[in-house]
Amino acid sequence: MTTILVTGGTGTLGRLVTERLRDDGHEARVLSRSAQPYAVDLRRGGPGLDTALRGVETVVHCASSPRGGDEEAARNLVAAARRADVAHLVYISIVGVDRVPFGYYRSKLAVERQVEESGLGWTVLRATQFHDLVVTFLGGLAKPPLMLLPAGVSDQPVEVSEVAGSLVELALGAPAGRVPDMGGPEVRTLDSLARAYLRTTARRRPVVRVPLFGRTYGAFRAGGHLAPDRAVGKVTFEEYLSGRFGRG
Repeated sequence: MTTILVTGGTGTLGRLVTERLRDDGHEARVLSRSAQPYAVDLRRGGPGLDTALRGVETVVHCASSPRGGDEEAARNLVAAARRADVAHLVYISIVGVDRVPFGYYRSKLAVERQVEESGLGWTVLRATQFHDLVVTFLGGLAKPPLMLLPAGVSDQPVEVSEVAGSLVELALGAPAGRVPDMGGPEVRTLDSLARAYLRTTARRRPVVRVPLFGRTYGAFRAGGHLAPDRAVGKVTFEEYLSGRFGRG
């Protein structure tokens, strides 16, 4: 039995990673700001982090926030993992962090570099956006009478449970460095994703494509966040919508 610490273990991805590890008979410790007995704010570190890492062989680092703090959290985690002689640090990142000049992506790339330079055995997996994140994004855009979409942008949503399965396999294996990206089964225009979402949720909204400006928009429009040659996911966006909302 392997002892594995999952940071962000109460989140969308971390919860599934934890469940799968436990189902396979491993001791999976959950670290988050509120989950006892390992309630730790990684941005602050402290003795609680050392306690959580005591006896741990592998860390799966899923904790992340677009609101900031990822680099500080990683710095504290890496230092504590060194003190605890952790053998393997697995990090989940995002496809395109080195190609899209978006603030959150820059932070994720900086954490990748910390992991690579940590002196620990490490593995980094980049995945495309999860289905549920795309639905949250589209749900926000569908609130006004007109649904305004960035023109010319596509996405490649992937099922979070499939990413969790890949992370578990990586965590139970030897450190592998940067592994091949993991993308959803289809590259889809935002327009087609939006219309599928509106149809499944029985909403009626005119969809208007709006051209935007700037380097970040240009990078998204150029597909810097996509991995068409790594379309290894199985669950399509329509299948996800049907499972979540209970209608086709």
